[in-house]
Amino acid sequence: MPLPLRRQISLLTLPFMLGAALVPTHRANAQDVIDAKSAATIRHEYMADLDTLHTKFMALANAIPEEKYSWRPSPGVRSVSEALMHVASEWYFYVPGSVGGTPPADFGPPRETLPAKEKITAKKDVIAELNKSWAHAQAQLSASDPAKLTGAYKPWGYTLPRATFAMTGDLHEHLGQLISYARAVGVTPPWSK
Repeated sequence: MPLPLRRQISLLTLPFMLGAALVPTHRANAQDVIDAKSAATIRHEYMADLDTLHTKFMALANAIPEEKYSWRPSPGVRSVSEALMHVASEWYFYVPGSVGGTPPADFGPPRETLPAKEKITAKKDVIAELNKSWAHAQAQLSASDPAKLTGAYKPWGYTLPRATFAMTGDLHEHLGQLISYARAVGVTPPWSK
C-alpha cells in the first residue's frame, strides 16, 4: 500500500533538512567580511531600524489596556505581557550580543533570567522593563566599535550583516505578533490610525 503523498514528501525532504541542520550558518564567508566604514554604516542603519521597532513596541505597550495584558490567542502561546517581556529580554541580552556587547551585570544566567522576565505581567512593570532594557541596548550599540565588527566576532561568531538581519528579523516578527494581539483585543496600532 503506497504511503500518502504528504508522508512521501516528508521522507524525501528529511535528508535535506538534516543536512541543512548540520551546516554551520554562522561561518564568515568572504562576502561577509567588511571594512570599518561599512560596519559603521551597517551599525547606524541597524540602530535606526531598532529605534523604529522600539517606538512601535512602546506605542503598543502603552495602548493595550492592562486588563488585556494577560490575553493570549490560545493556551500555551505567549500572552501580551509575555510577548512584550520577551522583547525586553532580547533588548537586554540578544541585541547587545549582536554587536559583541554584554547583558547588564546583574542579568544573571540567561537560561534562568529570560524565562523569569516573562513572568512580569503588570503593565507599569512591563513598560519599566521595556524602558530599562532599551536604554541598555542603546548603550551597548553606541559603545560598539565598528573596527571590531568587520568579520566574525564574539560571542556567537556571527558577522555584523548576519547579526543585524537575524535580530531585526526576529524583532519584526514579534512586532507583527503584537500587532495581531492588539487588533484581537480591540486596539488599533497608534501609528496606523
